[in-house]
Amino acid sequence: MSVRNVSSPTLTPVLPVGNQTGAAVIVAAGGGYLIQSMGNEAWPQARWLADRGIAVFILKYRLEPTPGPDDQFRAALIDRFVEAADPAERSGISVPFYMIEDASAAIGMVRARSIEWGIDPERIGYLGFSAGAMIGLGVVADARREAMPNFLGAIYPSMADVDVAAEAPPLFLAMAGDDQLYGKQGYGLAESWRRADRSVEMHVYAKGGHGFGMGVLGTTSTGMMDSFHAWLESGGWLNNTKTGGRP
Repeated sequence: MSVRNVSSPTLTPVLPVGNQTGAAVIVAAGGGYLIQSMGNEAWPQARWLADRGIAVFILKYRLEPTPGPDDQFRAALIDRFVEAADPAERSGISVPFYMIEDASAAIGMVRARSIEWGIDPERIGYLGFSAGAMIGLGVVADARREAMPNFLGAIYPSMADVDVAAEAPPLFLAMAGDDQLYGKQGYGLAESWRRADRSVEMHVYAKGGHGFGMGVLGTTSTGMMDSFHAWLESGGWLNNTKTGGRP
């Protein structure tokens, strides 16, 4: 299931039943800023995290408009991914700022209403896939404190170098070595976090391609969500006694 021509952002809660850790994650799917792959990169991850006591909010951010007829839409989508795969596009396709605004507003809303949802306002993170990950990186670069996530998961984003804000949160990165878009870029994004003396963990799976979502069967990419959860646990983000929020 995917969506396109989204003109108004929405935020859909997927709340845990029973054990609650007090942590929250905004999840944003990818799709080249033209679609959002909700069935591959939003709903399965949201349910997986909620089953483990984490409150999830699925962000449906505004998208660039696409043609109505299916054949024209498919052509526009193919053109976009060809553009993204171009070696000259080292930094990936630029993120429209209104999408960063939508993600910032989502984080701010969850933080403002954290008591209502039983969430620790200092344990609110963001998990984005592909374009959704690039939007999350844009939020961090924008560096507004009220919208800064306490932790950031970026799954198969562009790996180009970036300028890293002094207050950038801990970063979890995952991609496949055979990623058709960014697999030959190197690992400049992780190196940028290291140069800025910010915490970063990176997983590169041998196979999985771009857009592996919950993982491609028969490859180690199926362990990505387990690794993300272990990272959250090791950072103290799932501990109800955690204070502060930016290790």
